[in-house]
Amino acid sequence: MSKDHLFKPGQTGNPNGRPKDKTPATKLRKAIADAMPEILAQLVEQAKAGDVAAAKVLIDRVCPPLKPQALPVSLPVNGSLAEQGGEIIRATLAGQIPPDIGSQLITALAAQSKIIEVDELTKRIEALEAKQ
Repeated sequence: MSKDHLFKPGQTGNPNGRPKDKTPATKLRKAIADAMPEILAQLVEQAKAGDVAAAKVLIDRVCPPLKPQALPVSLPVNGSLAEQGGEIIRATLAGQIPPDIGSQLITALAAQSKIIEVDELTKRIEALEAKQ
């Protein structure tokens, strides 16, 4: 197969290149940027008039929502997975662990149980195959 039709290194098939600032997205961004002072003024007026959605847009831009901070969790690590799960649920219900963290911990325990299950089955299969 001949490679005569391919461009040589450093040689382009479009010497003028893609025109700058001519794509629809670029034009839209420029139009929005040009109108931004009027857009913001209108949002402020709408928020002052009681438009909750406009107020939310402004507040979200000025004061973004706080991201949850991971707090250290101290739980006993001994006992069965069921006992550990029970302890996580108890601590969550007592308010010692936030509900989202408790849910993540329970999900992690469930994943760990699957890993243990697969590991035990693999060992059992290998033992059976070794007897054959």
